[in-house]
Order: sequence, then structure tokens, then C-alpha cells
Amino acid sequence: MNTVTQRSSRPVAIWLLIGVAMIIVQIILGGITRLTGSGLSITEWKPILGVIPPLNNHEWQVAFSKYQEIAQFKHLNFHFTLEDFKFIYFWEWFHRLWGRLLGVVFLIPFVIFLVQRRFRADMIKPLIILFLLGGLQGVIGWVMVQSGLNDEDLYVSHIRLAIHFIAAVVLLVYTYWFALKLLVNKNRRQHQPRLRRFALWIIILLGVQLTYGAFMAGLKAGVAAPTWPDINGQALPNITVYQGKPMPLGSALFNNPIAIHVVHRGLAYLITILILVWTLSALKLKRSRLFNAAKWWPLLLVLVQVYLGVMAVLNSYKAVPQGWGTFEWFAQLHQLVALFLLLSLVNVVYLLRSRNA
Repeated sequence: MNTVTQRSSRPVAIWLLIGVAMIIVQIILGGITRLTGSGLSITEWKPILGVIPPLNNHEWQVAFSKYQEIAQFKHLNFHFTLEDFKFIYFWEWFHRLWGRLLGVVFLIPFVIFLVQRRFRADMIKPLIILFLLGGLQGVIGWVMVQSGLNDEDLYVSHIRLAIHFIAAVVLLVYTYWFALKLLVNKNRRQHQPRLRRFALWIIILLGVQLTYGAFMAGLKAGVAAPTWPDINGQALPNITVYQGKPMPLGSALFNNPIAIHVVHRGLAYLITILILVWTLSALKLKRSRLFNAAKWWPLLLVLVQVYLGVMAVLNSYKAVPQGWGTFEWFAQLHQLVALFLLLSLVNVVYLLRSRNA
């Protein structure tokens, strides 16, 4: 009976893992869209008709004229030609197209599996949550874009950008966890509640760190302090002052690029140390071959992540407007490895049971 259940659930698990891969690509496309300054190029939200890009010169001119009405063009990209506009339009269009494709890839197999009766009763609630998270992500994305479609702001709100990013990360983790529940047999998990709680706390800290990474990106904070290990020559700068103007601490922690540097770097060091300690503790566990392979990945990935973060900061002044260069490569790889680091921690948390059952 168990063999039949596992066999019937495997296509669902593969479907979910394809979704995980596509969500990662979608997040990366979001990063490329941000790094190339493309996010505000499409000023309308058309869920169906938006699939088709402008097809002739007249349609391109209409789209360009709408972009010319917002502050980003008037004050930042006023030198743009139609060809420049087409470049940034492509990345935003592709990002939205991939999101639509992601919806199709989730929906069609869902209907097929429903007809085939592959879904067990305990899968229904997670599936509903999964679709709600996917729909919510699209809404949050458009709310984020709207924050930059005005006569004042050059970019989208970094707060809304962070919310959009974290919502995508939640969707990614939820989908991966769902897949693990279908793929990993219970007898391959170990009862280690303390080590599991330790990893969970690291994930919580990493969630805060990812949020501040989004703040760094949204405020383009890297160039505010393109030095390491110091921050513009100081070990611990005054975070309540920026460009000679005082800022309340509460506001500074969310809006001051220097304060965000301090928090982001500090959390990076703390998370690295905690993962090292966690790995040393995990070395004592040798009963599960699956866990023995998984326990090394968080440490390896966090070391790579720190290196990429440092290189992104040191090369931030080399950012290429509406282009791609050394900084953009480091920044994008930094985001990608962050996702893999998070999933590696989710993986070990799943492999460590909280209950001896």
C-alpha cells in the first residue's frame, strides 16, 4: 500500500520541483530587471494582453510615450532613444511573461493530476495555500511597480521591493517543503529537535538578512560605501546621520544606506559564525547518509555568499546603467547563492524531525 502511495505522489513531487526551479528563475529575472533599471518600463498591467509585446513602430512609440510621462524618464533617462527603451522593456516583459508561464505550469498539471486522482486528502490544503501565495505574489509585484509610476520617484519603493522579494522567497520555500514531504521517506529523517531549532533560528536571521539585501538593492546602497572590511574608513559609522543630515534611528534602519550596510554586514558575519557552529554540531550525526551529505551545504554556500557580497560591494561603483558588467554579475550571483543557501537550510531542517515518531 505504501509503495503505491509513493509511486502516485512522485509525479506531483517532480511537478513541484519544476516549480521550484522556475520560481528561482523568476527571482533571478527580477534581479536582472532591477539591475538593468527595467522595472518601470511597462506602465500598465494587462494580465492577458500583456503577453504580446509591441509589434510595430506605432505600438512601440505609444509604449515609449507612456514611459516618458513618469519621473524616471524625465529626471534620469531623458536621453533615452527608442532602442534604449526597447532594451529595458524586454527585461520587464520577460519577467512578467515568465510569471505567467509559471502560473500555466502550475495550473495545467494540477488539472491533470486532479483528473488522475493523484492528490491525497492531506495535499489539498497545501495546494490551496500554494496557489494563493502565487496569486498574491503577482498582486504585490504590481503594487510595487505602481510606487514608481509618478512624477517624483525615480525608482520603486525599496520597502515594497523587499516585500515583493520576500513574498517570492516564501513561495519558493513553501513549494520546496511541499516537495520534500512527498519525496523523503519518514525513516530517512532523524530525531534531533535541538539541532533543528538551531537551524530554524538561522533561517529566521537569514530572512531578516534577505530583507536587508533587498533594501541594499532598492536603495542602491552598495555605492554609498564601496569599501571592505571598513565602511568608508570606519569600523562602525554613525548610522543616524546620512549626507550630513540627522535621521531618527527607526527611520535610519530602513532608509539610511549606511545603516543598512551596517546591519547587512553584521548579520552576514553572525550568520556565518552560527552556520559554522551548527555544522560542527551536525558532524556528530552520522546515522543518515542523506543528512550527512546535506549538512555540509549551508557552510559551503555561506562562505561563497560572503565572498560574492564583498565583491559586489567593492565593485558597486562599476555599475553599468541599463547594462551589464562586473558589478551586475557579482550582485546577481550573490542573490542566486542566497536562495541556494536558504534552501540548503530548509533541507536540513526537514531532515531533522522535531518529534520522535
